[in-house]
Amino acid sequence: MKRALLSFAILASLVVSSNAQFEGQSRQTGAWANVLGALRPRSLGPTNMGGRIMDLAVYGPRPQIFYIATASGGLWKTENAGTTVKPVFQNETSISLGAAAVSQKDPNLVWVGSGEGSSRNSTAWGDGVYKSTDGGATWKNMGLRETMHITRIVIDPRDDNTIYVGALGRLWGPNPERGVFKSTDGGKTWDHVLKVDDTTGVAELIQNPKKPNELLCAMWTRVRKAYDFTSGGPNSALYKSTDAGKTWSKITKGLPEGPLGRIGLSYHLADPTHVVATVEYKPKDASERQGASQMNGGGTYISTDGGGSWQRQTGLNPRPFYFSQPHWDPVDKNRIYVLGVSIHVSDDMGKTFRALNAAVHADNHAIWVDPRDNHTVYIGCDGGVYVSRDRAVKWQHINNIVASQFYAVAFDMRKPYWVYGGLQDNGSWGYPTQTIRGGSSWFDAYNIGGGDGFHVQVDPNDWTTLYSESQGGAASRQDQKGGGGVSIRPRVVQGEPANRWNWSTPILISPHNSSTVYLGGNRLFKSVKRGEGMKAISPDLTTNDPEKNRAGRNSVTPEDTGAERHCTIITISESPNRPGLLWVGTDDGLVWVSKDDGANWENVTANFPDLPKNTWCSRVAASKFVEGRCYVTFDGHRNNDFKPYVYVTEDFGKTWAKLHSSLPDFDSTYVIKEGLVNQDLLILGSECSMRFSLDRGKTWVRFVNDFPTVAVHDLQIHPRDQDLVIGTHGRGIWTMDISSLEQLNAENLGKDVFVCKPQPVYNMGRMAGTPWDGDSVFLSSNTQPGTSIYYWLKAKPTGEVKVSVQDAAGVQITELTGTANEGLNSVRWNGRARNRIADPGDYRVVVTVGGKEYTTSIKVDKADGL
Repeated sequence: MKRALLSFAILASLVVSSNAQFEGQSRQTGAWANVLGALRPRSLGPTNMGGRIMDLAVYGPRPQIFYIATASGGLWKTENAGTTVKPVFQNETSISLGAAAVSQKDPNLVWVGSGEGSSRNSTAWGDGVYKSTDGGATWKNMGLRETMHITRIVIDPRDDNTIYVGALGRLWGPNPERGVFKSTDGGKTWDHVLKVDDTTGVAELIQNPKKPNELLCAMWTRVRKAYDFTSGGPNSALYKSTDAGKTWSKITKGLPEGPLGRIGLSYHLADPTHVVATVEYKPKDASERQGASQMNGGGTYISTDGGGSWQRQTGLNPRPFYFSQPHWDPVDKNRIYVLGVSIHVSDDMGKTFRALNAAVHADNHAIWVDPRDNHTVYIGCDGGVYVSRDRAVKWQHINNIVASQFYAVAFDMRKPYWVYGGLQDNGSWGYPTQTIRGGSSWFDAYNIGGGDGFHVQVDPNDWTTLYSESQGGAASRQDQKGGGGVSIRPRVVQGEPANRWNWSTPILISPHNSSTVYLGGNRLFKSVKRGEGMKAISPDLTTNDPEKNRAGRNSVTPEDTGAERHCTIITISESPNRPGLLWVGTDDGLVWVSKDDGANWENVTANFPDLPKNTWCSRVAASKFVEGRCYVTFDGHRNNDFKPYVYVTEDFGKTWAKLHSSLPDFDSTYVIKEGLVNQDLLILGSECSMRFSLDRGKTWVRFVNDFPTVAVHDLQIHPRDQDLVIGTHGRGIWTMDISSLEQLNAENLGKDVFVCKPQPVYNMGRMAGTPWDGDSVFLSSNTQPGTSIYYWLKAKPTGEVKVSVQDAAGVQITELTGTANEGLNSVRWNGRARNRIADPGDYRVVVTVGGKEYTTSIKVDKADGL
């Protein structure tokens, strides 16, 4: 055992340091490369629910070439109008984007501004502007790292080296790096040409297409808290420059007195004396409350003198903080689009609007109309990208972009298993991990719940029973066979105060009894009848601060959709060892433990060292191995604190040890997962990374093998197949075989050779591929039938490594040549025996190294439904 511990100590000492400033994607080096280098994740998609699109950058001379900026899934590129797309910005420090621009002289010159500008409660942040000169193949950060959120990039049509950047600045607190920045040397240096104050930044920045020295800029004051959002104020205003940004004048003529909120702008391309604006302000009386009733705030205005003066046309301005995207048809002066939950169109220069009855997902954020043929319209929305060829009458969905934003993921116990999850603005879905066509596609996914989807739990003993939840605690139990459902949200008891529910209300099936279900509000609720008859088993476990439950009071356009509901339970865990040993964490920074099924509760929050007060508790995770052990992560970004916080206790919360000392700033922590077999294995999900530890959190390494820089919001490990199921907020669901990590404990790492027991192989019968679907269909790659055989080599051997599979009688059915690297190796068995799929049964794996044989077993199982 001494030798094994020494081996692990050497392994830990070679870990890549992750101290100091967060770096972009880099390979694992040293011993960690030997451990993690053999692992490869698999992107499952799905694509049919799209994901939030923030900007479209179209190359006008060939509009089939365009770039798609997603809120948290990077930049995607198409060169054939969407028939195929590929991610071209996925490995940088942050892949959350708010803006993109492409030179109209060179389609390979592309700029992106990181940090989305939608300013909603789930908004991700960035680290400045990036430039590519080779069509997205490589990128260079060009500075403005502290701007955090960028809404617009303008490339001067006369000179590609002259760039304007509109920065909103930090969402969750003040900072000086916001306003308009200008570079005249291709981004080498920047001048801060327009600054208002530390909470006011650029909502929109446009350049006159005929007089490029003229610029219009909408400055917007906005600050978000976990429990409130302020949109607008006395410093929100419209500015104009006529000297290429050297000087600016505030425009007020014809605009409301204020205070103003967000303003959207668009020139008419053919006649830029005409400008349209959506202006957020508080109407004085009922006569100004016109237009569509989609959270209207303010109205639509027209200027006929290049933005110097304005006239109100209508009260249309749908949900301004989230949209504010008017667009003037570049050809038809009478036609104006205004984006919102729906697409609104005017054919009389803004006097009246109608909402299109379009087969397009709700919540539209970006639009491009072809100036050469205005029948061609591109839309970017919360459901992805849509294209119309008949002037916004009929639409085609570009259904191959994996930008879906999951909050939580789950799995069932079918063979092969399915995954489930809840998504931002796209409800909750189920999806197979394997199909007989060779991979999963959009038509395999099915919807199990509407609204904004969050937590899903599946009964481990009966996959047809699942629980899902949408915003505000709207939890239900559903029958996947019969299609019925029943609400499980407890009703308010007469005489008691109303319950409070987080935007993302946690649901948990007990690991001890699948009929026992927990639901977290401001109190913890429990049912022993599959969600029915929920009873509170705790008092209010939050600070119950009344000042933190008055959302929307400070905005020009008040809004209370439940996104800012606060002082609630956000995470629940029951010990896998001991029924009734419960942990909860709250969004206002409290952690509680109960050892007696909720009869008594202990607040252990004060015991965390160096934890700022009121820091959102993002995850509690009771250990499977030690009764008093629990892992906890905190996420401070809603308090303008982007440091990671990871802790562990061994004594029920009396003391806590920090596990985040080596982790970088800028990377808020969301989830921690303990191995199911290997107690030394920990996996950490954060805003910009996924990290592994094989020494119980003493050292961490960032995983980079074919995995993007994306927010990891949830992690689950399948108990039978030992797949890691990764829920990302921007790049869909991923899976990865970590059966080897579950077995590489300190003892096995010390062995000269160790063969890991592989995942089971599923005999799925005859495969039925569909080779004639064209190139536009996304298809995840099956890993079944077949499995990866992993083996650990402490040192590089001198000869070949042979891997064979034998049947129960000891007869060899296949032989493979394996890799012979120091560290973890793998070889792929396709699950076939003598040119046919192996029959269900038990098989033997033999790895021969240096003339010695090392063995383990492998199981071939029959897939469900065969």
